[in-house]
Amino acid sequence: MAEFDFGFDPDLDFEDILGDQTEALYRIRDRRPDHEGLIEAPVLPLRDMIVYPHMVSPLFVGREQTVWAIIDSQAQNRTLVALTQQEPNEYYPGPDSFLPVGVELAVGELLELPDGSHSALVQARRRVEIVEFTQLDSYLRVRARPLREMTRMTDPLEAKMRSALKLFRRCVQLNDTWPEEFYFQAQGIEDPGWLADILANTLGLDFPERKAFLLETSPNRRLNRLLALLAHEVRILELENEIRAETSEQVDQTQREFYLREKMKVIQSELGESDLWSSDVAELREKLVEKNLPEHAQARANKEIERLSKIPPMSPEVGILRNYLDWILGLPWDEYTADNLDVSNAAHVLDKYHYGLPRAKDRILEYIAVKRLRQADARQPILCFVGAPGTGKTSLGNSIAEALNRNFVRVSLGGIRDEAEIRGHRRTYIGALPGRILQTIRRAGSANPVFMLDEIDKMGNDFRGDPSSALLETLDPEQNYAFSDHYLEIPFDLSSVMFITTANTLDTIPMALLDRMEVIKFPGYIEEEKLEIANRFLIPRQIEENGLSGEGIRFSEAALQRLIREYTREAGVRNLERELGRICRKVARAKVEGKEYPTLIRVDSLDRFLGPARFFPLSSEEKDEIGVATAIAWTQSGGRTMPVEVLLVEGKGKLQITGQVGDVMTESAQAALTYLKSRSKQLGISLKKYENLDIHIHIPEGAVPKEGPSAGITLTVALASAFSGRPVRKEVGLTGEITLRGRVLPVGGVREKVVAAHRAGLEKVVIPHKNEMDLEDVPDQAREELKIILVETMDEVLEVALLKG
Repeated sequence: MAEFDFGFDPDLDFEDILGDQTEALYRIRDRRPDHEGLIEAPVLPLRDMIVYPHMVSPLFVGREQTVWAIIDSQAQNRTLVALTQQEPNEYYPGPDSFLPVGVELAVGELLELPDGSHSALVQARRRVEIVEFTQLDSYLRVRARPLREMTRMTDPLEAKMRSALKLFRRCVQLNDTWPEEFYFQAQGIEDPGWLADILANTLGLDFPERKAFLLETSPNRRLNRLLALLAHEVRILELENEIRAETSEQVDQTQREFYLREKMKVIQSELGESDLWSSDVAELREKLVEKNLPEHAQARANKEIERLSKIPPMSPEVGILRNYLDWILGLPWDEYTADNLDVSNAAHVLDKYHYGLPRAKDRILEYIAVKRLRQADARQPILCFVGAPGTGKTSLGNSIAEALNRNFVRVSLGGIRDEAEIRGHRRTYIGALPGRILQTIRRAGSANPVFMLDEIDKMGNDFRGDPSSALLETLDPEQNYAFSDHYLEIPFDLSSVMFITTANTLDTIPMALLDRMEVIKFPGYIEEEKLEIANRFLIPRQIEENGLSGEGIRFSEAALQRLIREYTREAGVRNLERELGRICRKVARAKVEGKEYPTLIRVDSLDRFLGPARFFPLSSEEKDEIGVATAIAWTQSGGRTMPVEVLLVEGKGKLQITGQVGDVMTESAQAALTYLKSRSKQLGISLKKYENLDIHIHIPEGAVPKEGPSAGITLTVALASAFSGRPVRKEVGLTGEITLRGRVLPVGGVREKVVAAHRAGLEKVVIPHKNEMDLEDVPDQAREELKIILVETMDEVLEVALLKG
C-alpha cells in the first residue's frame, strides 16, 4: 500500500475531488459501535503514515488484503481502524506488527486508478486502543476500545493553547510556504487535543515523533510536547531567515562589484587603457602559443584559459585555475638536453670522480654505446644502486648526468608514507600540488634528466596509501610514457627520464617494484681502495675546504693505513673523510694560533690529533695451537679475520657456542660436530670422548654479532683439532659452508675475505672450489702473495689445516 503524507489544507474541496464520496463518508462516520464501549472493525494497515483524529486525507491503497477490508466495511456500512506498522517495509503484517493505539476512520468510495491501485478519501474520528485481533486470514479484524479525551478546560490549559497559537502564528509568518489560512483555521479550534493534533500534523514531524504524538492520549501532555516543538521550529526558521538575509547581501555586493568592474572596463576602453585582468589572460594565451605542448595538453590548457576568462577576477576559483595553468605551462613537455654519446668521454668523467665501482660504470658505458647505435629507440635503463652508506651511490648519479650532458635532480624518499607525495593531490583539495615526480621534473627544466630516487628502501605506508605502489607506474618503461598525476590529470611522458634509485638493502623493497629495476650492488671498499680514494679525492678536498692549500700537507701511507684500520670501521669512506677533516682542522687551528704544526702526518701524529685508537683488528695467531682455527669473515666494513676457539671440559657431551652468534652459525656448529663424529675412526678419535666431554666453542669480540654458514669448515677444523690433539696451522685462513657429508659449499664476499687474509699476514687461504670465479675480483697483489687453495670436501680441508699427528 502506498500513501501520501497528510498535510492540513483548509481550502481542500473534497466534493470537487471525489464527488459523491463525501456523502458516503459522512454516513459511515455517524454510525455507532455495535457493542457497548467496544468497536469491531477491519484493520486498515498504514506503512509510514499516521492520521490524527478529525483529519481528512486522501489515501492510496496498493495491497489486495486492504482493498478487501475496505470493500467489506463499505458493504456493511461500518468504519475501519487504521493501525500504523512499526516496520514500514513489512508487506504481510501480523498482530505484533502494529502500534497499540490506532484511529477509527471512515472511508469514502474506493476508486480504481489506471495503474491498478486504488484511492479513497478518509476521515479520522478518534483514537482507539487495540483489545484483540478477531480475524487473521483474508484480512485483519480487530476489537478496539475508543479512548475518550474528557478534558476540563483550566486556566493553565487555556494559556498553553494560546501560547501554541502564538508560536504557530510566528511559524506561519516566517515560513513562506504556509498560508495564513492555516493559522485562522487553527484559531477556531477550542478542543486542546484536537488543536495539538492539527498543529503537530502541520509541522511535518519525522515518523518517530508522529508516532509519539499518536500514542500520547493526554491532551495536556500533547500540548507540552507541541510547545517545545513549536519553539524549536521558530528558532530554526529565524536562523534560516538570518542566513538568507546575509546571503542576499553578499549576492548584492558581488553584483555591485561586477557592475563597477564592467563600468571600469568601458572607461578604460574609452581612455585607450588595457584591462589588467584581460592582459593576464592574454599573456597566458601567448605563453600557450609559444609552448610546444602535446595536443592533449594544449586542448586542456585552452579549455582552462577559456574558463578563467569568464570568471570574475575576485572569484576564489581564479587562484586555483591560475596555479593549475602555471603548472601546465611550467613543465618541460618538449624540452630536451642533447646527450653526449662519447663513450671515452663518459669513461673519463666517471673515473675522474669515482674510484672502483666497475659494474656500475660498465653498465652506464654500455647504455651510452647502445643509445649511440639506436639513437631515439634506446630504452632508458632503470637502475637500483644497492650498498652500504658512504659507498658513492648518490654521487655516482651526479657523475652519470655530467657524463651524459643531462640535468641531474634528486628526490629523497626516506620516510614518505603518503601516496599523494608521489602522484599529487586532486585539485578539489585546498593547496593541492602535483606530486614530487612532476615537481622535480619542472625543477630539472628538461624532459630527459637523470632522476635519482634516493633511499627507496626507507618508504613506508599507512592509511593514506602506499607510495611504493605509486612508483610502479613511474618505474615501468611500458607505462611511464603516459604518467598520470592526480593534480595535473594530463598524461606526461617520462620515458626519456633516466631513473636511478638507491638503497642500503633490498629486503624492504616490494617485489613488484624490485622487479622493475636492474640491481647493481656496491660492495664495501677494501683497504687498498680506501687508500686510493683518500689520496685521490678525500685528502685534496679536506685540505682545500680547511684553507691549507698552500701548506703542503701530506699523509704518509702508514698513517692512512692505521687511520683506516684503527679509527674507522665502515664499508664506505664517510667516517674516513671526517677523521681526515678533523686532522686538517687541528692543523689549521695551530697555524692560526702561530704554533708549530707538521706538514707530513705520520703514524705517531694520529694519537695527538685523534686520540687513542678506537678499533683493534685481530691479527693471525702467533703459533700453531690445538683447538684454535682462523676464520676469514665478511662484514659491511670489509673482510676481517677472527679466531674460532674450542675447549673440551669434563661433562656429558653438551655443545655450547658463545660470542653473540646467530641461529645459522649455531646450526653450522652442530653440523660440524655431527660430521666429525662420522669421521672419528679415520681421525683416530674415541667415541667415548663425545659422551664424557662438554664442548665450548667461542668466537671472540662477543659484542659484535656474527651470523652465516661460511664458518662451517673453520668450526670443523677447530673441533677436529681439539678432539684429535693435532694443532692447526697458524698461517691458514678458512671460509666455506659444510654439509653433513663433508662437502664444502660456496660462500659470498670472497674478494673482501681474501684481502683481509692478506692484510692479516696469512700465507694460505682455503676457499670452496666453486668460488674460483670470484677470484677475478681479488687484487693482483693479494693473489700473488697468498696461496689460495680450492677444496671440495672436508677431508681436503683437514689435510691442509691440521699438522700431522
